[in-house]
Amino acid sequence: MTRPRHVALALLALALGGFAIGTTEFVTMGLLPDVAAGIDEDIPTTGHIISSYALGVVVGAPLIVSLAARMPKRALLLWLLAGLALGNALTAVASGYVPVLLARFVAGLPHGAYFGVASLVAASLVPAGRRGRAISMVMMGLSVATVVGVPASTWLGQALSWRAAYALVVVIAVAAAALVVAFVPVVPGDPRATILSELFALREPAVIAAFLTGVVGFGGVFAMYSYIAPIVTDEVGLASGVIPLFLLVFGFGSVTGTWAAGRLADWDNVRQVVGGLVATVVVLVLFHQFVELVAVALLGVFLIGALGSIIAVGLQIRLMTAAGDAQMLGAALNHASLNIANGLGAWLGGLVIAAGHGYAAPALVGVALAAAGLVVFLLGLRWAPVRRLPQ
Repeated sequence: MTRPRHVALALLALALGGFAIGTTEFVTMGLLPDVAAGIDEDIPTTGHIISSYALGVVVGAPLIVSLAARMPKRALLLWLLAGLALGNALTAVASGYVPVLLARFVAGLPHGAYFGVASLVAASLVPAGRRGRAISMVMMGLSVATVVGVPASTWLGQALSWRAAYALVVVIAVAAAALVVAFVPVVPGDPRATILSELFALREPAVIAAFLTGVVGFGGVFAMYSYIAPIVTDEVGLASGVIPLFLLVFGFGSVTGTWAAGRLADWDNVRQVVGGLVATVVVLVLFHQFVELVAVALLGVFLIGALGSIIAVGLQIRLMTAAGDAQMLGAALNHASLNIANGLGAWLGGLVIAAGHGYAAPALVGVALAAAGLVVFLLGLRWAPVRRLPQ
């Protein structure tokens, strides 16, 4: 494959697909009351559509990548963007709880596979020493969505209809597909790949360790962040109108962390993940101890957003290196692990709140999870101490 003349535009095309995915993943949380009213269900029941999307990510990541490993990668990207558009179009027109639930599952299926394929394509577009930065550019779309895409689509959904937010994602996905056609070169698939050869990567101890690091270690981020709204009102003592500011600060932290993550990965991927997890432990401890101070709370949310992105990108590259020839599957698995982490962190955080320990307590749950993820990651280095993507 020859590198395209406009590498930056090719990376922008790939990032726009990530932007569409990030928007559809998180906008449901902001529009949950509107969706609940639209399908005539209560909010707790409607919340299951968030879990349905996450289940789609977990199922789709290994399944699609394994089945389509031989397919030319640009063509696969277009099919995945088409699937994303289809899932969101179905959500926009679905009537009733079960149809919306199924539509969100369909929308989640391309998520992990897209980032797996796009990461591999992005890495192939640049010299070896810049591959971490190229992969982080793809992930940047996801981070920017938390700052721009989610607020904009939430506003649109509240102003017009919650269905309009998902229709907007369809438009973004189609635009991303057009840019992929225009700027991303044809990238052949792997003619030697089989379903079994891809799935055999799941047996590698280093892959298992990196996957579990994401599930457990990244769960530390979600243990705290899932309860940011009551933390702001009950622990920091601010009005509910300030919550969007904290969400925005987290988003800016995520963007900053994603930008830094690519450079850290090109320097030393192992130290990137280890340092990110250690720093997460320290920040969450300080957050718990001084959460009532507004400046500390804001700084803590920013740093957790940044560290979460540093860890996520680092684990994506770690999985790609540990998976050997199944790099695409490794990258896709990262997003499956992060979605499991989302549920695990929120569930464990909820348990300590229910036990009467207050809304700051999930930060200590996050400390335990991040520390456990660090131990798992260090154990995984025994099997594959690779620090950079293969040349």
